[in-house]
Amino acid sequence: MTSTNHTSIFSPVQLGPLTLRNRIIKAATFEGMAIDNMVTDALVDFHKAFAEGRIGMTTLAYCAVSPDGQGAPNEIVVREDAVPGLRYFVDAMHNLDVAASMQLGHAGPVGMGIGGRAISASKVFSKSRFKNTSPATEDELLRVINDFEHAAALAAKSGFDCLELHFGHGYLISNFLSPKLNKRKDGWGGSLENRARLARTIAKRVKSVVPDTMAVIAKINLDDGVKKGFKVDECVEVARMLESDGTLDALELTGGSSFENPMYFFRGDVPVHEMAEIFPKGIMRTGFKLTAKKFMPYYPFEEAYFLEQAQKVRAAVDMPLILLGGINNVETIELALREGFDFVAMGRALLREPDLVKKWEAGIAAEGQCIHCNKCMPSIYQGTHCFLVPHEERPGHGKWPPPVAKKVGIND
Repeated sequence: MTSTNHTSIFSPVQLGPLTLRNRIIKAATFEGMAIDNMVTDALVDFHKAFAEGRIGMTTLAYCAVSPDGQGAPNEIVVREDAVPGLRYFVDAMHNLDVAASMQLGHAGPVGMGIGGRAISASKVFSKSRFKNTSPATEDELLRVINDFEHAAALAAKSGFDCLELHFGHGYLISNFLSPKLNKRKDGWGGSLENRARLARTIAKRVKSVVPDTMAVIAKINLDDGVKKGFKVDECVEVARMLESDGTLDALELTGGSSFENPMYFFRGDVPVHEMAEIFPKGIMRTGFKLTAKKFMPYYPFEEAYFLEQAQKVRAAVDMPLILLGGINNVETIELALREGFDFVAMGRALLREPDLVKKWEAGIAAEGQCIHCNKCMPSIYQGTHCFLVPHEERPGHGKWPPPVAKKVGIND
């Protein structure tokens, strides 16, 4: 490891209008610690652990732009009532000299179907819900765009430094990008330009309502990980479109689909038994076990597993890029910087060791201890955590579950 590379990792760096203390971002790993879709003490403490561990920016995940955009229980829904708690969250991060980012999204076909409809580009069977999704009407799409704009304005009001727009993982915008899942014949489907229309429109509208001091980034799939899905060549073209629009300060490159193939973006062991326990006993649990091997195929874990695909985007655009996936040691970060990536995002490695970046910054040559068992995946329903960490040492778990339902900034 050269001193130059070490310095470049841990020195202040610009992300659009922001100055981050280093190039390492805590990736959005859904916490499952909200109550009544609002911030809790546990959620704040969860992120404090990473802030104290010296990351450059932490990402509050996953925040739905509307009730029907929820992807799981115990997540934030961005609306006026949530602002005091969100401001409390931001203040806590700023007190630790860490930038605060909010991941905004609409789960679409991956959603809970609040109100009975899990909207998507076209009618398609949902393996997770065991029912068909509902094609979004024109009015629904316009409403979703307005919801993103409104949520972005509330995020700015709450003091967030950055917004991450979720355009990946099979959620609504990702669903529209997919040639496999988007069979529409109107202006929202068909050509890649039409399929990218929702993403580009949302990015433009969000950019128009947030202050110049706020960064806007987006997470987008390199590859859906399914046949006939969104692939890296199309990702390159959409990245060029978004760059030409001038609406984003960076792109975070990911892959896979919570709707069709979640293991593509996790890699490593497949926690079938633990995932099955999420479903109620009966046909849904049995159905999951029968389809698990197809829905959750095994992919071996390797460092920087999206790097080769991400390099194609790096060669095509000049805008800052964030590399995600399989980052467990400093050498991998150095490799990413040498290959022209501006930032890295880390998830599971920090769940295992919230102070891992602090160790690296102090010069401790430590390999991340995450074993890629992926049992953190189903833990979102009990508050996201690493199973290898004792309960009392898990970020946020000293206050989760709370003895009394308490929303920070509301009941205090």
